[in-house]
Amino acid sequence: MNIVDELEWRGAVNQVTDEEGLRKLTSEKQISLYCGTDPTGDSLHIGHLIPFMMLKRFQLAGHHPVIIIGGGTGAIGDPSGRKTERTLQTESQLEHNKQALTEQMKKLFGTENFTIVDNYTWLSKISMIEFLRDYGKLFNVNTMLNKEVVASRLDNGISFTEFTYQILQAVDFLQLYQNNDVQLQIGGSDQWGNITSGIDLIHKIEGPETKVFGLTIPLMLKADGTKFGKTAGGAVWLDPKKTSPYEFYQFWLNQDDRDVVKYLKYFTFLDQDQINDLAEKVKNEPWKREAQRTLAHEVTKFVHGEAATKHAEEISQLLFKGNIQDLTTEDVEQAFQSTPSIDVSADAANIVDWLVDTKIEPSKRQAREDVKNGAITVNGEKVTDVDADINPADHFDGKYVVVRRGKKHYTLAKVIK
Repeated sequence: MNIVDELEWRGAVNQVTDEEGLRKLTSEKQISLYCGTDPTGDSLHIGHLIPFMMLKRFQLAGHHPVIIIGGGTGAIGDPSGRKTERTLQTESQLEHNKQALTEQMKKLFGTENFTIVDNYTWLSKISMIEFLRDYGKLFNVNTMLNKEVVASRLDNGISFTEFTYQILQAVDFLQLYQNNDVQLQIGGSDQWGNITSGIDLIHKIEGPETKVFGLTIPLMLKADGTKFGKTAGGAVWLDPKKTSPYEFYQFWLNQDDRDVVKYLKYFTFLDQDQINDLAEKVKNEPWKREAQRTLAHEVTKFVHGEAATKHAEEISQLLFKGNIQDLTTEDVEQAFQSTPSIDVSADAANIVDWLVDTKIEPSKRQAREDVKNGAITVNGEKVTDVDADINPADHFDGKYVVVRRGKKHYTLAKVIK
């Protein structure tokens, strides 16, 4: 199957500048293509992951992906998807973020048949006079104003700095076409205006028959209409220090039946037969949640590797069975990374007093009632004696106390020594 046909089957194509031309080109040769990301942070989140998953599919089909870590454009700020100006970052922030994102990309794409570049290497060499004469002269302001990325900002205002962003991104495409034989740019749906600006620039400089293409990915929405990738705790990051592999795994495991097949198409490399089989199981045996478990396994393996995925699954099983006492200290740190936490002393204390002092319970009366009713579990063991003591030194190397109130309300107590 041609790569364009596969992307369409997966529902991953929003707009293409010349679909038949791209299908023909990718049937005739292995192409170079690119996607860019600005180093506005030191980690990608799963919303960023979508276009890079498409880039990975091209790589697996034998094509050559090029990724721009935008040290140059990152210093300016992309207005796409924003209502206000970005805060400009310091050089040291940009450098730190570039290094972190580069390592993430290497983990996702490997080191063979893959190129990472930094657009600072060419954008920083363009003088103001060169920028205005060589590039600015080729851009019509009226056309730029009509691009969605700019038009959406006109009511609130947009600085000249961010207004020129689309020119810089167009220069990126031109540079990669001339020096890396890149013929396709991929991006999110909000990048359409920037991508077509690059194609227009290449056609003006290299000739209107030059074969370059743009492809955007649809905006990802959940079945309930809300934006994909956000949780109550915020973004789901690829950096394991920001979102642990266990929490990452759980995010995918908890997806709605209405969304899971779509996500299998987008975020895994399973083939049509495998995904169709899982779709049937969602329809006929939804309680088994096999599609969700497969999704969680595949995406976590892609981002964090086989060992981390296996570990996340082991933690999940222990927590599902309620065997918290079988977790290691490191497991607790990973599993409860985003759980509400409190600081406690290392001193032993009566269970009722401790629950009230930590504000897990609102009053001693409520604490006694919950303890007697078996609603309090400490480090995986149910406590029903109101005269019992909690000793933080008893478990997890004296670093943590894991308290569950009711069936789902966990609190992680961090012991301050």
